[in-house]
This record gives sequence, C-alpha cells and structure tokens, in this order.
Amino acid sequence: MSLIEAIKKDFKGEVAETDEKLEAYSRDASLFKVRPKAVVYPQDAKDIEHLVQFAKEHKTIDPTISLTVRAAGSDMSGGPLNESIIADVTKHLNRLGEIKAAGTRVEPGVFYRDFEKETLKQGLILPCYPASKSLCALGGMIANNCAGEKTLRYGKMENFVAESKWVFSDGNEYVVKPMSRGTLDIKIAQNDFEGNIYKEIFNLIRENQEILKAAKPKVSKNSAGYYLWNVCPSMTLGVKDSDYFFDLNKLLVGSQGTLGIMTEATVRLVPVEKASELFVIFLSDLSRLAELVNVILPTGPDSIESYDDATMKLAFRFFPEMLKSLKPKHFFSLVLSFIPELWMMLKGGIPKLILLVEYSGQSKTELDGKIENLERLINPFKLVSRKTLSKEESDKYWTVRRESFNLLRKHVHGFRTAPFVDDVVVQPKDMPEFLPKMRAILDSYKLNYTIAGHAGNGNFHIIPLMNMKEKTNIEVIKEVADKVYSLVAEYKGSITGEHNDGIVRTPYLSKMYSPSVLGLFQKTKDIFDPQNIFNPGKKVNGTLAYLESHIDTGAHS
Repeated sequence: MSLIEAIKKDFKGEVAETDEKLEAYSRDASLFKVRPKAVVYPQDAKDIEHLVQFAKEHKTIDPTISLTVRAAGSDMSGGPLNESIIADVTKHLNRLGEIKAAGTRVEPGVFYRDFEKETLKQGLILPCYPASKSLCALGGMIANNCAGEKTLRYGKMENFVAESKWVFSDGNEYVVKPMSRGTLDIKIAQNDFEGNIYKEIFNLIRENQEILKAAKPKVSKNSAGYYLWNVCPSMTLGVKDSDYFFDLNKLLVGSQGTLGIMTEATVRLVPVEKASELFVIFLSDLSRLAELVNVILPTGPDSIESYDDATMKLAFRFFPEMLKSLKPKHFFSLVLSFIPELWMMLKGGIPKLILLVEYSGQSKTELDGKIENLERLINPFKLVSRKTLSKEESDKYWTVRRESFNLLRKHVHGFRTAPFVDDVVVQPKDMPEFLPKMRAILDSYKLNYTIAGHAGNGNFHIIPLMNMKEKTNIEVIKEVADKVYSLVAEYKGSITGEHNDGIVRTPYLSKMYSPSVLGLFQKTKDIFDPQNIFNPGKKVNGTLAYLESHIDTGAHS
C-alpha cells in the first residue's frame, strides 16, 4: 500500500501528491525549498487525530514520516517546510466563532484579513497583528508568537491566547488552559499521557528554575527556543500572576508546531481606539537614539517604528510608484507633503534614521495633548520633527516604512529577498552601539539591504537582496549570520523577536543559549513528542548542513 493510500484510510479530507502541488508546498517566504511527499487537507480535528495516529503507527516502518502544519505559508524561517506530510489547514479548518472581547474561538486556517473584518464590526481588534496581516493566518500567528507595530503597547500573541485545543503525539485532542496550583495537581494525578506531560514539564521547570531564570533573554521580544520560563512565572521569574500558576499555552504559543497540532484557540481582543496621531522624528546620527527612545517610552505610545536612510532613498528613487501604492484622494496635496523631507535632504542630507511615534486614544484633544507633551520632552535634543496633519499624510510615512523594499525588489532582476538576519533584537539602550556594528558587517559583504523595525523594542528587520544562483552567496549567508548573531549575543539580545527559528535560525540557538538550556529544549521536545512526529528540525536538531543543502538557488522573489 502506498503512502497516499494509507493516509486516505479513515481520512475525510483531500490528499494531493501531484508534482504541481508538491512544488507549490516546497516553498514559503523563506530562503528554502523542501519538497514534501504528500499534502493533505484535514476537514476537522478528527482528521488531525487520524494523521497523528497514522504517523505514530508508521514510524516503525518509515522513521522519516512526520507531520508539519501549514497555514498561509507566509513564514520567513522555513517553519512550515517538511520532507514528509504537509497538512494545510486553510481549506477546511477555518471556522470562526462569535466575536467576543473576552474570548473569540478561531480555527488555525482563518486568515487574519477575514478575521479582522469581523472583529472591526464589533469595534474590536487583535492588536499583535504582524506586518503581513493581509497574508497570514491565525495558526501561523500563534505558531510564531507573532508581533507587530502595536506590540510595544499590547505585547505579543502569547498575551492573547486564553485557551486552546491541541492534538498531542498520542493522537488525542486536549484542552489547554491556565491552571491554579490545585488544578495542576489534579491534572498530574490523572497519571495518563496528558497528566504525564504536565508532571514532566512542571518537574523540568521546578528542577531547573534558576537556569531558566538566567536564560530568559533580557529583551522585550523573543521568539527563539522554547519559552519554558513563562509557563510557571512564580518559580522562574519570581512573579505571582493572578491569572494563573501554570499555563502550557505560554509554551505552546511560539513552538512552531513542534510539540503538537493546534486545532482551535480562544483569543482575547481589545477595543479599537477612536483616534490616532503620528509624530515623526528625524535623526542625523544615532548617538542619542537610546536616550531619545527612553524619553518617549514613558509617554505611552502604541508604536515607535523606524526606518533608515537607505529606505528613504528608495522612497524617492521610486517616487511615482510609491505615490501609486498610496492611492491618495488628494494626489497633489500628497505630493506637496513630501516637500519638507526633500528640502531637509537638500539642506542637511538624508537622516540616518526616521522614528514614527504613534499614539491612539478616545479623542483628538487627548492625542494633541500627548503630542504637545512629547514635543516639550524632546525639545532639548534639537531634532527636526513634525506632527502629521491628516491620515493621508500619516499613511505616507507608513507606506515608506512598509513598501520601499518591495519596490526595490520589483526593480532588481535576478535577485530575491534573502531573510536570514531579519529579526534581531537588542535592548533599546544598546541600539546606538549595536546598529553601526551590524551595518559594518553587512557592508563588508557589499549587501544591498534596508533596515526597518520596531525601535521601541530594539527589534530590527534586515532583508538583503541576493542572487541565489551565485553559489558563493550561500557562504556569505552563513558567514554573515554567524557574525551578526555573535554580535547579538554580545549584547544579550535575541536572534529572533517575531519570526521564530525554523530552518534558518535553529542551528544558531547556541549563540543565545548555553548547552544546558539547549538540553532542556530537547527534553521538552522529547516529553511532548518522543517519536519526533511534529515538524522535525525546528527548535531542536536543526543543522547548518541541512540549512545549506535546502537553500533555494532559483531566483524567486
């Protein structure tokens, strides 16, 4: 019996093995190409249970069998790529429950763009949405512990998952929710597969709490490794959370599908603020960047975003297309709104960094007060700054932040985006030292890149354009990654704040974590998934050899 025939037995969903399908699922938004053996479309949680049971039973026959869940395929780390079975949840597992602020039930295949349309009708939003919100799905957002422009105020995805359902490696679906100490003891006393997971993870954390306390990255955003320190904060962080004593959701969110398969989540939402205003600050050098950010943070902004001089140059290089992407109502007034920037550039050169500080609230009067206060606070810095006067003008800056690199990519033939040092994080106080050192590494290899990111979190996205048909670029990728991640480690930062480990960063986790901590990650994987059924090679057991051998040397953008 073939693999496909064996899967189809008792499986309600569709199964595909055509070259066209396998080729389509061999790529995501990363550098890699990994061709699967089959693509399946489960109809419901029972189908997921069937797939896990199938993989479990056939492991003794074929040790290479594994399951990797794929949602929108917008991941930049190679997270949803696998040489065995890919389960696409967007076709059927895409149901959405009643929209409620306290908890909205959602299946992993729901696209965020569809989800947001429904939440906005109720005046609510999931504020941790990433920049790819028009492309991504909720399953991927949870798998990667997503974050974005409003994370500075609201935090990451882990803050919004109230409860979830997972199929673990025994092939059964379980509800995962926050627990008191008493509830945890009852769960452990079950003495079955589920109870043993709780017992072993609790013991792992209890016996290694000092190691985990020291291992937690000293930055506000981190998606590297398993977040064992968040599961029982009273032990590892010395913090008593009034909402829970023990919560496996804090470990499963961000685990990139390596510990089980999520079939449903209940996510919290927040009210949409009625008004927002943007304040723009232009920095001619980075020497006082950290000081400036630390002055801004106490004022409570939703976002402190940034982009560099290379991004600004791209905006003016492709100015007509930039304007088209804005789709303005008042075209000529928008063109005129760029004159201050053009004059500033002619007079004093292009700023090294542009900060976008956004506030939201219940009224324009409230926000005007916040902006006036910020202007007073930053006055001693003697910086060029301005408050935007309309939504259209604010959109101008956001479009430069989001679209410049995409425009460059369209105009440079034979080159593709190469995300491999795309998500580094350091403490804001270290940015003035860190950024020039990182740029020096990138410039020494003559890479064509821009830097943009979340300055309030010290999180920056660097995505070069490279011709991957040139085999020498594979060595460049490995050398640059090694040097940049070593630099991140010097500053006690994280090699990924949002985009997770996947194929591209798992081999570099040793830059951040000690062998003992990496050993705890392996034990965590073994507790949940002793047969290595779920998404192998991510979080643990990833190698540079695998990374190198699966880089896509085509010219895909």
